[in-house]
Amino acid sequence: MKNKLLKIFAGFSIVALLVACGKDKPVTSESNEVLTKTDGVQYKVDTMNSRVEWKGYKVLKSDQTTHFGNIRFESGDITVKEGKLQSGKFVADINTLENIDLKDNQEMKTKLEGHLKSGDFFEVEKFPTASYEITKVTETKSGDYNTLIDGNLTIKGITKPVQFKANVTVANGNVSIATEPTDINREDYGLNFEIPFENGLLNKSINLQVLIKAMESK
Repeated sequence: MKNKLLKIFAGFSIVALLVACGKDKPVTSESNEVLTKTDGVQYKVDTMNSRVEWKGYKVLKSDQTTHFGNIRFESGDITVKEGKLQSGKFVADINTLENIDLKDNQEMKTKLEGHLKSGDFFEVEKFPTASYEITKVTETKSGDYNTLIDGNLTIKGITKPVQFKANVTVANGNVSIATEPTDINREDYGLNFEIPFENGLLNKSINLQVLIKAMESK
């Protein structure tokens, strides 16, 4: 009888500012029209110094009910015109998914990372990358962030529009993008997993922060 009681969809998603990648053709799409242009100066993402920081929670968000970590980028391109961000396309390598909070418990860390990469969540064998393509860039004059970035986020072949507030800096042949930590609904991207109710409830929200460094292409 106990096994017939409540079960919930749960799990962690990751991830980053992230572009429609040829490997992951969307099976469903609610994408925004791409309004950006690419006629400016080209920059390449520094994949060694760029990452997506992720957090997954139980129902109540707190430091005590959180797992967090990083995902690295496989590739990325940015266009700048007249010193302003114009467009960008980014691909994250889900195989690089790493947990950080369990670093002192290697057994649990390895188990969690394997679980997130498995068919229960990201299915990395079928969907090795996630992607994000900027569709619109709007400068802002107030608040803690100087830019509003609209784009299409693709995870597990599912594309949906996601907006980030960000601080963007262009100087000396380098571009830096740091987004505000932003929640997405993991179930929007097919990141569902059933666990027994007694194992604890997991929040549908996954928090993503994208940190990008890029260098002018020579």
